[in-house]
Parts: sequence; C-alpha cells; structure tokens
Amino acid sequence: MKETIKLGLILFIITAVSAGVLAISNNLTKDKIAEIAMAGSIEALKEVFGEENDFKALDEGRLDEIKKANESTEEIFEVYSGESLSGYAIKISSKGFGKTNLITLTGFSLDGNIIGMRLVEHSETEGIGSKATLPDFTDRFQGKNASEEITVDTISGATITSKGVMSGVNEARKVFNEQLSN
Repeated sequence: MKETIKLGLILFIITAVSAGVLAISNNLTKDKIAEIAMAGSIEALKEVFGEENDFKALDEGRLDEIKKANESTEEIFEVYSGESLSGYAIKISSKGFGKTNLITLTGFSLDGNIIGMRLVEHSETEGIGSKATLPDFTDRFQGKNASEEITVDTISGATITSKGVMSGVNEARKVFNEQLSN
C-alpha cells in the first residue's frame, strides 16, 4: 500500500514539473509563434491585394463579436490603399479531405467583389488536394460577387478539398455580408 502511494506521489510530482516546464515554454514562445503566423498572413495578404496596400488587423473587440456569430472565423484584416479603406481579408477555417482543417484567406473589395483567395494552411494529399493552392484553382474565385453563393469548378480527384475551400470562401462571404459591408 505504501509503495503504491509512493509511486503515485512520484508520478504526480513528475507530471506537475512537466506541466510547469511546458507552461513556461509556451509563455516564452507564444509571441514568436504569433509573429511567425502574422508574417504568413501578411505574405498571403500581399499576394491577394498587392504590395502597395497596408493591412491592419480588425479591432479585437469587433473580431470577438464576429467570432461569436461565426466560429469558423480565424482573423479579419482591413485593407487600406493610402489612408482609405479599400477592402477586407477574412481568414476562415473549413474542413477538407479526411476532416482536416483548411484555412482560406479571401479578399473582398468594398463593393463585394472577391479580389482573390489563397489556401494558406492545409494538410491535403500532396499532388491531389494540394492543387487547391495553385493559381489555376485559386484564381477561379477572383471577380465573383459576395451577393450570392460562390461556386467554381472543382479539381478533378480533389472534389472534397475543392468543396471545403468553397465552403470557406462562402463562410467568408457570409461574414462580409452580415458583419462588414455597409
């Protein structure tokens, strides 16, 4: 009995120390991880809107309100041309093949037209589902209007991935229409 309690206590101490080390490591690295994630977002934003634009993360309070209404919303950026607001970029999480996460970034002009779309994060099958990252697919969304459901031709052999991307773009369209367009 005493041996069992002793082993349980040792295991508890090891677990507590491990949890403490992980908590400290997480606290020390969270800013760097966020910085790297933001750099990836900025790169995708520049691909969609061009180098000449500036990007500002949506006010955190407003973003939280939008996330409550649409849980798949990851981030929203305001896009500025000089001092003028020219559009929004909406990062959405949707499901792809094997229920894996797809993260799309869809850019809208203020009049509701899609400027561009990028699949910024995925774990789809290389050479099949990963084709959804190529301009041959992503450019199909350009010029579509947010006033109605957005559909494009799917990628042969990657129908589930294509539909997952379309779902993400349509969720972004919904956020734009219900929360951002005036």
